[in-house]
Amino acid sequence: MASRALVPLQQQQQLKGEGMQKNVPAEGRTRRVLQDIGNMVAERAVEVKLQAQPIARAFCTELIANAQAAAEKNKLQKPIKDALGAVAGYGVAVKKGGVATKVAAAQKIVKKPNPEEVIVISSDEEDEGKCAGRRKSKEGPSRKNVKTLTAILTARSKAACGITKKPKDLIENIDAADVDNELAVAEYVDEMYKFYKETEDLSQVHDYMIKQTDINAKMRSILVDWLIEVHRKFELTPETLYLTINIVDRFLSIMAVSRRELQLVGISSMLIASKYEEIWAPEVNDFVCISDNAYLREQILVMEKTILEKLEWLMTVPTPYVFLVRYIKASVPSDKEMENMVFFLAELGLLHYPTITSYCPSKIAASAVYAARCTLDNSPFWNETLEHYTGYSECQLKDCAELLVSLHSVAAEGKLKAVHRKFTSSDRGAVALLTPAKSLSSKSS
Repeated sequence: MASRALVPLQQQQQLKGEGMQKNVPAEGRTRRVLQDIGNMVAERAVEVKLQAQPIARAFCTELIANAQAAAEKNKLQKPIKDALGAVAGYGVAVKKGGVATKVAAAQKIVKKPNPEEVIVISSDEEDEGKCAGRRKSKEGPSRKNVKTLTAILTARSKAACGITKKPKDLIENIDAADVDNELAVAEYVDEMYKFYKETEDLSQVHDYMIKQTDINAKMRSILVDWLIEVHRKFELTPETLYLTINIVDRFLSIMAVSRRELQLVGISSMLIASKYEEIWAPEVNDFVCISDNAYLREQILVMEKTILEKLEWLMTVPTPYVFLVRYIKASVPSDKEMENMVFFLAELGLLHYPTITSYCPSKIAASAVYAARCTLDNSPFWNETLEHYTGYSECQLKDCAELLVSLHSVAAEGKLKAVHRKFTSSDRGAVALLTPAKSLSSKSS
């Protein structure tokens, strides 16, 4: 029984030839009217017309029989439809009597559209890497990595300008141990100290003695020396002492004060700082007693109000103590002796009027750490970790550190001995008795 190839009705068109036209069955006409709703194609096909001669039914039957015999022989189950597709889709060359007859498909070949080409755009670095890899494979391992003169000169220029990046391995993470400590706020402590450094100039005082007519820098040092004694007697926190000195200097830079009221300013400033920093602040009567009844209780309260109004109630300021805590932590390894020496040098700076007016709080703190390391001979005196967290290089701290060491060298013979006496005690490690740093004192002498 002869069979014929089934061709989709949508693809049947009139072939270009000798005027021959295909016979279309009645069912095909009906499906054409219905737009071939039963044979919907998802993808739009690309039709290519080929001129061909019609295939004889006997020839198709012979091909199908051969395909079935081959499938049975090889135990393969190929559907007959595949053979029909092979016959309909491709041309078959048949030799008869030495003459090659080319048999083409009697229908239009439907080609599916090729998938869209994906163009991968690689970066210049990848291209350069590939090219370098090819060059390396061609050159072979025998070629040495020789630096050019341009590369050497560029590296030297960057090193001279300080552009070269320092390896992160040299910078120690001082907050790694405090990740689980909520009070250490390790997550944003760096942002806090960045803000402190940006705002410290707003609270720093400059030379204000030109505005004062009845007091001078020596009287101010005497007042600070006495306040250090009072602070120690009341056993207050270090934050209170540094804030007290800051309030005194800021108030004196705004308002002229008589010699008789200078001590009153100091008492009232310590009262304010105690209320701000301490859990149990001394009472007003305690300050009256400590001043040997030089001032009445009402006078202290009036001066307290005046100071707060003049300073616009601004008490949250970065004092040297704020930076000292951070920089001591960055001075690894650090011990109690190192901490006592840093605070000793920093409090000597509080006594000295030119130190307070010439250098910002962060520089005083960094210089105290640098001078303390030189005094205790901690090598190296300054390292990458300290430079990273303080923001100062060793050469930037030389002048201030030499000034602090010079104050250390004359502290024992000076008249103002509150700081020296405080740090010669056993609870402070008697660090005031140590020999000043020779590496810094030689230049200042």
